[in-house]
Amino acid sequence: MPTTKVTIVYYSQTGTVATMAARLAQSAEAAGAEVRLRSVGRDSDEVAAGEPARPTPDDIVWADVVLLGSPTRYGNIAGRLKVFLDGLGAQWATGQLADKVYAGFTSSQTLHGGQETTLLALYNTVIHFGGILVTPGYTDGSKFVDGNPYGVSHVTGAANDIPVGDVTNTALDHLVTRTISISRRLNP
Repeated sequence: MPTTKVTIVYYSQTGTVATMAARLAQSAEAAGAEVRLRSVGRDSDEVAAGEPARPTPDDIVWADVVLLGSPTRYGNIAGRLKVFLDGLGAQWATGQLADKVYAGFTSSQTLHGGQETTLLALYNTVIHFGGILVTPGYTDGSKFVDGNPYGVSHVTGAANDIPVGDVTNTALDHLVTRTISISRRLNP
């Protein structure tokens, strides 16, 4: 069976989404996938020490599975991630973004802080790509604990001081397992 290629692209303001992305990468590698972890960065195009490389269109074209992460921004995705996605017009126009498995992850300070709408907003772009949405739904008992069938979300608290813990990590692991499994069925 060919190795599944997973690209994880995210924006992180406080580090929570970066922590989630790192867990996804770790889980995907443990599942035998080849992984590209990419950050759109915060305030400049310079890559800080220890930060993943900036994403390129090739990172998305290369992948079988694309996992996209953003904190909530008024129930929407962060601008820097949106700018990257908007820059994929040439690849979209030639069909290079279609027929891949896509899913999303997010964080917010408050419960009901826009996690679901952020993921749905993200998926509008994926639908235009012709991507195959593979959300976790309620396909695992862990989803009844974290409560988000649209993707994975984490609540940081008003002071951004609630760390990513077992509930979120279990949901992230399930998202990786599910997206890779479906991709392998599509690409035997």
